[in-house]
Amino acid sequence: MTECTIALLEQLVAFDTTSRNSNLDLVGFVRDILDRQGVASTLVEDETGTKANLLATVGPAEAPGLVLSGHTDVVPVDDQAWSSDPFRARIADGRLYARGACDMKGFIAAVLAAVPAMRRAQLRRPLHIVLSYDEEIGCKGVPRLLARLDDLLPARPLGCLVGEPTGMRLVDGHKGKVACRCTMHGRAGHSALTHEAVNAVAYAGELVAFVRRLGVELAREGRRADGFVPPYSTASLGCIAGGGQINIVPDRCAFELEFRTIPGEDPRRLVDRVRRHAEEVLLPEMRTVAPEAAILFEEFLHYPGMAPPTGPFAELMRELTGDTTPGKVSYGTEGGLFAAAGVPTLICGPGHMSVAHKPDEYVELTQLAACDTLLAKLIGWAATPSI
Repeated sequence: MTECTIALLEQLVAFDTTSRNSNLDLVGFVRDILDRQGVASTLVEDETGTKANLLATVGPAEAPGLVLSGHTDVVPVDDQAWSSDPFRARIADGRLYARGACDMKGFIAAVLAAVPAMRRAQLRRPLHIVLSYDEEIGCKGVPRLLARLDDLLPARPLGCLVGEPTGMRLVDGHKGKVACRCTMHGRAGHSALTHEAVNAVAYAGELVAFVRRLGVELAREGRRADGFVPPYSTASLGCIAGGGQINIVPDRCAFELEFRTIPGEDPRRLVDRVRRHAEEVLLPEMRTVAPEAAILFEEFLHYPGMAPPTGPFAELMRELTGDTTPGKVSYGTEGGLFAAAGVPTLICGPGHMSVAHKPDEYVELTQLAACDTLLAKLIGWAATPSI
């Protein structure tokens, strides 16, 4: 099966599905593969009709089964120094190099390569193939599919396997995240008359310092969760922009902040703390000079954390993988969304996140073979009458 997986991966990475682009050509390619094997698929499109999630079921849909989930989008290659064309697979030294090779078209290729075996196995429980869009820019695609899950599937899935690159080790938990853009509106003025102006850059600096102090508080006093690196919730600050020239007091400054929280903590509660400080401490001071001053928050990314599942699905995956001590990761996945929708979820896929998003991204061929083996075991389980 691995040769088929490699051949499919070579075709999948040729589609430039950078998140800014449509994924419909790749989705159409997948639908054709499934159609030729008698597997129907359903699309759940975005509001523009230029992107789509795909759901396909092999086996009896009326029985509870498992979801095999992967995202079709990839991160940009702009300004990265690749040794070869990032959208043309290159095989060397036991590795396949291309954008998306491990994150995460390798898993998708393995799932598609397994479809003929699924068809031959006369499954007693279904295997649902889910492909999503826009995971890389905040898990924006799969919520549309999850909102329709009960309409699309007659029986609630027993579990979901998200094939993000984990080196084929089980991962049963990840942090949640929220990211916001904060815009400070002050009053412009001549820098010789600062008492008549409100410096948006200066007040943004005070709020930035508050976020940093909050991060220090989380590291020193926050709740711990074993297995995560670091084992506590974190705060981070990204880009900041404001001001023009030195003799003009700037009336606008914007910056971005994020919180990543261990499972069980809501990252939006930390944003609320920042907002309260802005509105109760900084804004009244700004408005003593400029009543029109404002501090605005815009959330542009949010996904929940994923806590370790319990029950038959978790037991099954431990048995099939032999991995009795699943790990934790600090990055996020669509797994948190499946779990929040009531579907027990684990993460396991070929490749290593340490090479994802970098130039010369690759997946080892041995990792693809290991994924093929795991999928064969899942097919064997689905062909038996009980979990």
